[in-house]
Amino acid sequence: MRALMLRGPMQLQWEEVEAPRITDSRDALVRPLAVARCDLDPAIAPGIFPMPTPFVMGHEMVGEVVEVGDAITSIAPGDRVIVPFQLSCMDCEQCHRGHTNACQKVPPGTAFGLGPHGGLDLGGALADLVRVPWADAMLIPLPQGVEPVAAAGIPDNVSDGYRSVAAGLEERPGAPVLVVGGLAPSVGLYAVMAARALGSSRVVYVDDDPARLEIAATLGAEIVDVHDRWGEVKLDSKFPIVVEANVLDAGRNLAFRYVEPYGRVTSVSGGIGSHSSLPLQLMYLKGVRYEVGRVHACAQRRCCTLGSGWTGVELVVM
Repeated sequence: MRALMLRGPMQLQWEEVEAPRITDSRDALVRPLAVARCDLDPAIAPGIFPMPTPFVMGHEMVGEVVEVGDAITSIAPGDRVIVPFQLSCMDCEQCHRGHTNACQKVPPGTAFGLGPHGGLDLGGALADLVRVPWADAMLIPLPQGVEPVAAAGIPDNVSDGYRSVAAGLEERPGAPVLVVGGLAPSVGLYAVMAARALGSSRVVYVDDDPARLEIAATLGAEIVDVHDRWGEVKLDSKFPIVVEANVLDAGRNLAFRYVEPYGRVTSVSGGIGSHSSLPLQLMYLKGVRYEVGRVHACAQRRCCTLGSGWTGVELVVM
C-alpha cells in the first residue's frame, strides 16, 4: 500500500510499504477518508520538533472500517468512524480516570502518525490502511450528516480546544473566556468555537495573525490585534477562563496577566524548548489554577461529537 513517509527534515515522500493486517481479535483495519493537519505537523516535518524517523505521518483521521477481528462487537465493515490519535485501552486505571493519554498498557506517548517516539509505532493516517488496536474502545461512529472532512480534527485538535474551556464552563456556566492565539493556531480557534457552543457570555481572542483574527471574528469572538506587541496589550477586564494557545513566553505571560484571581489557565503546549518561563510570583499571588499537558483524546472524543455542528472545514484544514 502507499504511505506518506517522513525520513528526515522535509524528506517526505509517498512510498510502497507493507499493508497492516489484523493480528489480534480486538483489532480493526480502517481506510482513512479524511486526514487533518495537526498544529504539531508543521513543526515535525521540517525538524523543528525533532522525532525519530522514519515514520508515516498523519494522526487526525476519519475513516471507513474495512475489516474487524472476531472479538469486535460495536463496529462493522463499512462503518465510518473517528479515530482518536492516542492509543488507549479504556480498561486500565488511568483510562477509567479519564487520563487516556497515559494508558498503562502501552508506552507513554503511543499515538498514530508520530512514529516510535512512544516506543510503539502504530503507522499513520496518511496511508491506504491503518490497524487500530482495541477497536471497540477506540473507535466512535461518525454521526449521521457529518462529513468526514468536517470531523477530521476531532481526534486531537478539536478535542484539545474543547477540553481547554469545557471544565471551566461546567464550573461557571456562561463565564467569559479569553483565548490567546498563536503557534497552536487551530486549537485556539477550536477553543473559541467550543466556548461559544458551550454558552460563554463573552469570548475574546487575542493574536497577531490577520487570518486567524478574521476567522475568530466570524466565529463570534471579540478580537484584539496585538500587532506583535504582546507586552503592550491592554484588555478591559480579567477572565475566569483563559486558554493559552500561543506557545511562546510572551503569550503565556499575557494569559497570566489577564486571568482573574483563582481563575483557570489551560496551556495546550509545553512550549518550543525543553524549558519555558512561568511568572510564578504572579501566579502565587493570584492563586491561579494552571493546567498543562496533552489532551486526553479518547476521553474527550465523545463530547466533541455531541452538537457537532460547531466543527468546521475551514479550521480543520489550516
